[in-house]
Amino acid sequence: MRLDKWNRWKPMSLKSFISLFLVAVSLTVMTASCAPGNGGGASGSKELTLVSYAVTRAAYENIIPLFTKQWQEKTGETVTFAQSYGGSGSQTRAVIDGLDADIVALALSADTLQIQEAGLIQPGWEKKTPNGDGIVHRSVGVIVTRAGNPKNIQDWDDLARDDVSVITANPKTSGGARWNYMALWGKITKTGGTEAQAKEFVTKVYANVPVLPRDAREATDAFFVQNQGDALINYENEVILAKQQGQDLPYVVPDVNISIDNPIAIVDSYVDKRGNREVAEAFVQFLFTPEAQREFAKVGFRPVVPEVATEFADKYPKISTLFTIEDFGGWNQVSPKFFADGAIFDDIQASIGRR
Repeated sequence: MRLDKWNRWKPMSLKSFISLFLVAVSLTVMTASCAPGNGGGASGSKELTLVSYAVTRAAYENIIPLFTKQWQEKTGETVTFAQSYGGSGSQTRAVIDGLDADIVALALSADTLQIQEAGLIQPGWEKKTPNGDGIVHRSVGVIVTRAGNPKNIQDWDDLARDDVSVITANPKTSGGARWNYMALWGKITKTGGTEAQAKEFVTKVYANVPVLPRDAREATDAFFVQNQGDALINYENEVILAKQQGQDLPYVVPDVNISIDNPIAIVDSYVDKRGNREVAEAFVQFLFTPEAQREFAKVGFRPVVPEVATEFADKYPKISTLFTIEDFGGWNQVSPKFFADGAIFDDIQASIGRR
């Protein structure tokens, strides 16, 4: 199925912070026009379909022209891009349901693994990238506070205080909210605590959550529009991008944190059907060049290429204790252990309900 079947055009105000968190918005952007043909393009041209999550748009708008110029100079072939941006979970479902993406750049590897499990991506996709792990950029968790930080919130520990109300989405329904949950869990287990102590700490935090919005958009609405909560758990890249768009939000970056690793993958079934493998692989490789990595870094993502990370070291504070989802066994173990029906998160919610 083509991209236009899935996309619903919506305006996106750069002046509104809330718009940066619209995880349900999707749109199509064409870098150039082309006639139908092989891979969606005319003779001597290709059309790639990139499906990603909302806040990556600012980076790809700058990266894609750099690649298309380089590719044309190298091969003489014109490449155009159809782009879809939306919530990572909804984008995942769309691809599984027939949106013929050549490339998916999603918020977490668990979403990419769902597409793999649907038989559309071949196992080992992560090893095909230059760094061998499929991660194209990173971020970390942050705590957004009210203006002036009246509750003096400085770390994850403060979210467990009796006088602090916390806003975060429901990890049962929001993939992004699972990063929030695992950051809290790792705050204990990656600093010498036991899993029992981690469960106790996370229970205290979620007892301070007045509502569990379905997704990041609703969580942002609850905090900024409905004025609920003293703190919003979010991501460094989103608040940096918000600042660039005129919203200078007060936030803290906890010194014990999770590396929010964002993957890139080629959708094998679709890319072969469309005859786009060569150019799709070239684009993925290009994303790991210093040229492309700088564009990610400019809009708030932590680069994965060491030399670029060094260039932007002043922009991104060093985290003293930084752990990854792999430290918990990867999403294949994390998802059933914590978020399946009857798993740890359900048990935590049940214990809160009994209080």
